[in-house]
Amino acid sequence: MQIEQIKKDFEEELINADSLIKLENLRVKFIGKSGIVTEQTKVIPTLPNDERKTYGSQVNGLKNFVAEKLEELKQELEAKQISEKLAKESVDITMPARAKIIGAIHPISKAIAELKSIFEHLGFEFVDGPEIEDDWHNFTALNIGENHPARQMHDTFYLNGEAGKLLRTHTSNVQIRSMSKRKPPMRLFTIGKTFRSDSDATHSPMFHQLEVIYIDKKVSIAQLKSCLEQFLQKFFQVDQAPIRLRASHFPFTEPSAEVDVKCDRSNKEQITIGQGNDWIEILGSGMIHPNVLKNCGIDPEEYQGFAFGVGVERLAMLKYNISDLRKFYDGDLRWLRSVA
Repeated sequence: MQIEQIKKDFEEELINADSLIKLENLRVKFIGKSGIVTEQTKVIPTLPNDERKTYGSQVNGLKNFVAEKLEELKQELEAKQISEKLAKESVDITMPARAKIIGAIHPISKAIAELKSIFEHLGFEFVDGPEIEDDWHNFTALNIGENHPARQMHDTFYLNGEAGKLLRTHTSNVQIRSMSKRKPPMRLFTIGKTFRSDSDATHSPMFHQLEVIYIDKKVSIAQLKSCLEQFLQKFFQVDQAPIRLRASHFPFTEPSAEVDVKCDRSNKEQITIGQGNDWIEILGSGMIHPNVLKNCGIDPEEYQGFAFGVGVERLAMLKYNISDLRKFYDGDLRWLRSVA
């Protein structure tokens, strides 16, 4: 009768267990460590032998019954709780997805990669050199006199405590180092950072420069002109890039020429390279000066060469229609995304 009464009491209380908390309290009350059913197991050893087995079987049966009913109701209550939660936390699938932030290659990095590809395709070898340089490789070997303005503090960054050491003002130092170590013929180009004390819409204290040289026994200005045209056509992706050479002066080339490329300026917001009736200066070039060849141990009576250099930022500004060079280094992600 004790077992039946416990079972009846459990079933009555089970009806009112309408939450997981109440259900857990009911479990503790009946089959917990000190629960009603658990206490009945302690009675078994006190019974006569002929009653012990029967009562023990009844207690275990009751314990299993209670556990099964509790588990069944637990699953029902959990399913109900999930359903109610889903009904309250519905997702509006008509809302647009969150935009993914996608990176892009910086215009300078993109221009450098394109330039490397172009000159490797034209048969030139890439070389590199130090950004901290000495006077010989940066000035003297390039036939730049002691009183040349470029040597003055207002144009060049000299290092404190390092006699004769400076941040290179051009990538021509790589040209000198390569020419001093190699024997002609040679077709070389380099791209790297250069440093000058200058800053405005078209100048920066640090900028990138492309330098190209070709030295052999028979090198002419005609070859220089052909190389320039091919380079500009490929970089600006145009069928033609007409150029004109204007006589100029650079200490390291003789003769020297400023290079203008044909362009269209009719649209104030954009300069189109390769067509139109206007010209724009784009780079400096010339035949390598005999003194520069001698300084590198090359006989100018036997070998000639051409060289030209251009700022990578200038090329990128013309290609991507950027009016202010300083934008490259502002770090404004909105601007970078609009250009990429």
